[in-house]
Amino acid sequence: MEWSWLAHSNYLAAFLVGLLGGVHCLGMCGGIVSALTFSLPAAQRNQPATLAPILLAYNTGRIGGYMIAGALASGLGAAFLAFGELESLRHGLQVFAALFMVALGLYLAGIWAGVAKIENLGRVLWRRIEPLGRRFMPIDSPAKALPLGFIWGWLPCGLVYSVLIWTLSAGSVANGALLMLAFGLGTLPNLLLMGAAAAKLAKFTRNQTVKRVAGLLVVGMGLLLLWQAI
Repeated sequence: MEWSWLAHSNYLAAFLVGLLGGVHCLGMCGGIVSALTFSLPAAQRNQPATLAPILLAYNTGRIGGYMIAGALASGLGAAFLAFGELESLRHGLQVFAALFMVALGLYLAGIWAGVAKIENLGRVLWRRIEPLGRRFMPIDSPAKALPLGFIWGWLPCGLVYSVLIWTLSAGSVANGALLMLAFGLGTLPNLLLMGAAAAKLAKFTRNQTVKRVAGLLVVGMGLLLLWQAI
């Protein structure tokens, strides 16, 4: 029961990280979303019936990429547990994940931005993957937006990488994928909403009190996980 509660609270924390990290997501992916819009003929750019399926396809692909990455990372963590001293490795992974959760919370609260520095880790891989997305440009249909979203889901992002490191201790491939799904769903509102609704959400997520409270909640979750690990 204890671990079931912990798993569900981890999903909630991952969702909050995605939601409150939305300003960072807009900075990283906002240009891509704009490209999705401007790839359409001018007469169709403001038509929800045309734009919505493309945005949904792009974000479905993006979150699908997150889930596969989470499954791979959690599978790697599970493999370490299978070929080593199970209990000591489990504790090590849990401590590692807990410390990154604390770092994420501090990042969301605007106290420490060290998380952003790990983006450099993925730039070498990204240089190899990014050209694959160009074949789907211009993005004028959901069929092109879906694979482009999957590819751009691997864009170097400190927020994404930190949650991926968190999945190392998820315990199973399914749990790692679900953790990244929760994170991806948290990022959706900032990337799907436009106009007045997006402005209101951005104002809410930029509010210092909201950021501090949400960030400290995630820090608290990390400290709880750390306490349970040690």
